[in-house]
Amino acid sequence: MQTSNPVIFSLRVIVTATYISDSDNQSGEISYASLSSYYIYSSRHFHWITESVPMEKNLLPFLFLLFSSSLLHGYLAFGAGTDDGSEQWGYVEVRPKVHLFWWLYKSPYRIEDPSKPWPTLLWIQGGPGVSGVGLGNFIEIGPLDGYLQPRNGTWLKKADLLFVDSPVGTGFSYVDGDDENLLVRTDDAAATDLTTLLKVLFNGNETLQKSPLYIFAESYGGKFAATLGVSTVRAMEAGELKLQLGGVALGNTWISPEDFVV
Repeated sequence: MQTSNPVIFSLRVIVTATYISDSDNQSGEISYASLSSYYIYSSRHFHWITESVPMEKNLLPFLFLLFSSSLLHGYLAFGAGTDDGSEQWGYVEVRPKVHLFWWLYKSPYRIEDPSKPWPTLLWIQGGPGVSGVGLGNFIEIGPLDGYLQPRNGTWLKKADLLFVDSPVGTGFSYVDGDDENLLVRTDDAAATDLTTLLKVLFNGNETLQKSPLYIFAESYGGKFAATLGVSTVRAMEAGELKLQLGGVALGNTWISPEDFVV
């Protein structure tokens, strides 16, 4: 991994997530995860550290890029990328004092075919409150696995990959001053923030506009994906968002907990 990347992983990292239960969780109101880990600051980069923990051979180390430190936020609050342009990352201020973190991988397997434009895949994680930049990227579909080894089955072989830490408060995404009143409370509000991010990324980028966007999600992310799909279409019809929506795909989604349990 090039030193121009914002984070260097020195050791495998395990992050524990403690989900906040909400007895008044009604009408689509959602709770969030409190995620913690350890890191040390060294020069211009962060190095993750952790204790040595006995693990089963088949248990991957959960490599989440999840912190809420203001020091980290200050360091990453810009648009940047690798020297060869294969990766880009940064923040979008979707509302005053509300910042969503995104990470885009451009596929080395891209095939230029005007009759079949190369797609872009937006991955939405579940939880709610689990990092797509961390879990979806390193544990599931990104170019590197949890051991930072090349993943043979990376979805980059089929599309460019866009990961976003959403809703705000997840992973690298944050609000100024840790003001909890700025966190979203409904799926619709989360979709509105994501739609604003898409406007910023796509409206000024003709390359992205020519690439069909497919929204993929798992677990609770299924609710986010469906809601985002509706919000995206509405923004496109209003002339506020310039992109081609290829489709929405839901995998192992937590759409209706009541029906699932029953």
